[in-house]
Amino acid sequence: MASQGSAPPTRAGIGRIVAAGLVGTTIEWYDFFLYGSAAALVFNTLFFPSSDPLVGTLLSFLTYAVGFAARPLGGVVFGHYGDRLGRKKLLVISLLMMGGATFAMGLLPTHASIGVGAPVLLTVLRLVQGFALGGEWGGAVLLVSEHGGDKNRGFWASWPQAGAPGGNLLATGVLALLAAVQSDEVFLAWGWRVPFLLSGVLVMIGLWIRISVTESPVFLEAQREAEAAAAAGVEEKPPVVEVFRRSWREVLTAIGTRFGENISYYILTAFVLVYVTVHLELPKSDALNAVLIGSAVHFVTIPLWGALSDRIGRRPVTLIGAVGMAAWAFAFFEMLDSRSFPVIALAVTVGLLFHGAMYGPQAAFISEMFDTKVRYSGASMGSQLASIIGGALAPIIAVELLKDYESALPVALYMSFAALVTAVTVRFAKETRGRDLSRDTAAETADARPAAERPGSVPLGG
Repeated sequence: MASQGSAPPTRAGIGRIVAAGLVGTTIEWYDFFLYGSAAALVFNTLFFPSSDPLVGTLLSFLTYAVGFAARPLGGVVFGHYGDRLGRKKLLVISLLMMGGATFAMGLLPTHASIGVGAPVLLTVLRLVQGFALGGEWGGAVLLVSEHGGDKNRGFWASWPQAGAPGGNLLATGVLALLAAVQSDEVFLAWGWRVPFLLSGVLVMIGLWIRISVTESPVFLEAQREAEAAAAAGVEEKPPVVEVFRRSWREVLTAIGTRFGENISYYILTAFVLVYVTVHLELPKSDALNAVLIGSAVHFVTIPLWGALSDRIGRRPVTLIGAVGMAAWAFAFFEMLDSRSFPVIALAVTVGLLFHGAMYGPQAAFISEMFDTKVRYSGASMGSQLASIIGGALAPIIAVELLKDYESALPVALYMSFAALVTAVTVRFAKETRGRDLSRDTAAETADARPAAERPGSVPLGG
């Protein structure tokens, strides 16, 4: 198989691909995180009214978790068709679905207007968001990874990862701006709708950029080989079946790699809004601005961590983040309890720096675990299954622990444990830095056996 995927791309070419990945993921994460911020700040009042603020917030975060529950299904569907039809087409569909659902949220009537129908409609739209995002991550990072060369893949592939803090930065920034210029009454009445409706404009920009890029050369080569095999009468199993038949260990490794990263991120960016505003009873602007500052630093440093992984490996950089997060979890809540805005902002920022060390190399690391024919399915399934047991439950578990114990210590222990799970997983994982993505490891293993032991083997010239 030609090693097209290994050739160093031109700077202009990879620049367009990176821009498409970064802008698209920023918009999709803007949509997804906007819901998380709104769940902590307004949805508990407008859609889940309750006499106990923490109970209303808990119900709000339950619909937040529903979005995560839909992500593995999205990963399966988008992964299947992405491995069959291509990365680019599915990324356009995911962007349209996510943007449409978010825009519709901005038009929803509240509980005061239509009663129980309001949270039901909100939950349905959240399911659409989660389904779309389940296919977004795998496609975006693969499009960049498969265009990029082997030497600098960690750096280039980390840019779509920067779309997560980019989207959070954008969502939190818009909410913080509205909170600053509007009274609480006006913000609750209609101001919260503005950032959701803004999604419609952002999606048009993202589509314009994504439609202009080319399909992955590694995928196109694999597609030609699949078509030749089909013409010869060889029947291929669905990618998701092949993933669990041939690459189940890699799926488990991807889940473990994402576990601590996923949980820590949603505690640092979503639960912190609840902790600061409800538990500490500080202004919501303090929490929003702290996340805003931390996300700006996070956005800039993620590609630096990706670049470092090109030099010293994916595993060492991820371990720096996981072990650092396990220790920082305890200092994090101690600093929040200071009630000092500069200290709170520093706590969030340092936490996101450690998160970035786990997250930056992750796109290349997980992409390099799987072969081209099943890469979209494998990467999507591993990452999205981790999101269910990790990010989906993190804010709910954290709120429940805080509600039951009235202390942040159990939350810090939970956060630290999750980071240690990732540290142990990565410690025993294989290093993937420098892998040629155009080469099929399963085929290489088969080719390494004596010819007589290869089932149905035919000489290359035959």
